Amino acid sequence: MLYAVTILLSAFLLFQVQPIIAKLILPWFGGSAAVWTTCMLFFQLLLVGGYAYSHWSIRALRPRTQTLVHLALLAAGIAALPILPDASWKPIGEADPGLRILGLLAASVGLPYFLLATTSPLVQAWYARAEHGALPYRLYALSNLGSMLALVSYPFVFEPWLPTRVQALGWSGGFVAFAIACGALAWRCRSAPAEVPVAAAADAAPPRLADYALWAALAAAASILLLAFTSHLSQNVAPIPFLWVLPLALYLLSFILCFEGRNWYLRRHFLPLLAAGFVGVGVTLHREYHNPQLWVMVPLYCATLFVACMVCHGELARMKPHPRHLTAFFVAIAAGGALGGVFVGLVAPRAFRDLWELPVGIVFTAALVAVVLARDRAGFPDERARRAAVAGAALFTAVLAGALGWIYVDLGSGVRLLARNFYASLKVYDSGSGPDAMRVLTHGTITHGKQFIDPARRAWPTTYYGETSGVGRAIEAMRARGPVRIGVIGLGAGTLVAYGRPGDQVRVYEINPQVVDVALKEFTYLGDTQAGLDVVLGDARLSLETEPPQGFDVLALDAFSSDSIPVHLLTAEAFAAYFRHLKPGGILAVHISNRYLDLKPVLRMAAEKLGKEARIVEDESNDEKGTYGTTWVLFADSAEVFAETPLAAAVETLTSDRPIRLWTDDYSDLYAILK
Repeated sequence: MLYAVTILLSAFLLFQVQPIIAKLILPWFGGSAAVWTTCMLFFQLLLVGGYAYSHWSIRALRPRTQTLVHLALLAAGIAALPILPDASWKPIGEADPGLRILGLLAASVGLPYFLLATTSPLVQAWYARAEHGALPYRLYALSNLGSMLALVSYPFVFEPWLPTRVQALGWSGGFVAFAIACGALAWRCRSAPAEVPVAAAADAAPPRLADYALWAALAAAASILLLAFTSHLSQNVAPIPFLWVLPLALYLLSFILCFEGRNWYLRRHFLPLLAAGFVGVGVTLHREYHNPQLWVMVPLYCATLFVACMVCHGELARMKPHPRHLTAFFVAIAAGGALGGVFVGLVAPRAFRDLWELPVGIVFTAALVAVVLARDRAGFPDERARRAAVAGAALFTAVLAGALGWIYVDLGSGVRLLARNFYASLKVYDSGSGPDAMRVLTHGTITHGKQFIDPARRAWPTTYYGETSGVGRAIEAMRARGPVRIGVIGLGAGTLVAYGRPGDQVRVYEINPQVVDVALKEFTYLGDTQAGLDVVLGDARLSLETEPPQGFDVLALDAFSSDSIPVHLLTAEAFAAYFRHLKPGGILAVHISNRYLDLKPVLRMAAEKLGKEARIVEDESNDEKGTYGTTWVLFADSAEVFAETPLAAAVETLTSDRPIRLWTDDYSDLYAILK
């Protein structure tokens, strides 16, 4: 029971800390989906370190020495608590924050996480040494069960009810309990045999280099797909714990089923499902079928990820070595997972200009299936069946690679510019012809700006910012008082700058320097404006907190990360900062158009908290003017502001029947507002 409790508690804490710490630091780094990918990379790298320590400890140290070393590390881990990141780690300037995030995580959760990462292989090795004939791999399934329980409980139990700071403090208390249990187990095993008993030498033949390589490759394939699917969902729905947790829980469920020992993984069932899932995902990547409905995208991607992980982890379970080589096996798996994380988190954003990691992961997994089938001579009734299976897998891989390559080449055809960094994957292309031709900026699969190419129409505000939109009406209403001072959070193509007139001032806050370069080189809004223009690089929230009051007549919040506004820009503290920079009688305009999140109750609660009047403006699309149907919410000190032309005829009182709690810097729950 002590083995089981220690492993279960360590695994629960190991995976619950991931959404907790990621949510704590997300506001510091612009709310980007890449924050979660970078966190996952850190956790995977530290997992390798923990598994390597376990392997070294089992191989190099005698049981009593091993116990003393581990007890000392557990005491140091307790001394490193609590896991609250220091504010000095907040980003400065516009540099790529990837390395800063890794440093922050190392300083705040590094040692406790490392100790949790050592537990599963270490306790399994202790169990195999102390209990002759035991089956330690079932403890690995128990470990993954604890991890999955942590992930599934987070968005439904912990996130909706506890402030993030309380979650972090509660986790720190849980780590103390784990350290006591693990220390007691280490002390109990101090006199266990130094080696796992072996019935015959052939049973414990050392794995070959090719075995290690294939173990690592299968783990890497599952890791690449986990991160690529999660990144795709986070960019095109929202960077929220629910969409981080769901794919990761399915990934862990595959480990549980494959290592539990009851043969849940059967090739004849899962390989056809894998082929069907990869084809379905490929269809959604085609330009004609981009942006499927939420009820299509999430189930399809998650089901395909689960089947792929069952294949990768099921084949790993079929190849598992004698328990004497258990720790080396887990080091290979962890190393493969980390390599997948390095590829998605570090290599892909720098090597690819578009989101190629998903098709690369799909083709890599399909190719690995062919390799596994080719090596497995015992898994087929005869040689002819094996050759037919290998040929079929190889042919499917070749066709899949060709199809996905064609899809991505087609996506890139006619593109003027592809650019990618930590914050975004940007694309600029021209669409239409004649006087209706437009230049388009997209982030992921979401349009972030358009401009008419015709010189006579290129000054028109298009897409979400037309004259009948909430922000367009707000600016025109303020213009009746004289020259206006406009603040814009989120540059995009620079469309809102088109409202600038002689004597006006426009100040734009943009976190991504690449967006500024694209707006200057590919669009003319910034160059054509008649207003005075300032562009402030860095996270808008951090900038506004340090600046003196700007006295804006209108402040427009339009900082979308693909299809959603970063959460830290929607809290009560954020709205208080916005109003500090508005003139008396000024208007805060918040753009909330999106497919998946109902943000109206969030803004209603913020208005009530701050004692502000809130009105909603919805307008329809106009193809002739290049505008979309949009939803904006306008905030002001008093209702009289909305009585002015052209607002009076367009505004409606902001209402919402969905009951939620006030969002603060310490509490938010995006799952509660999913449409």
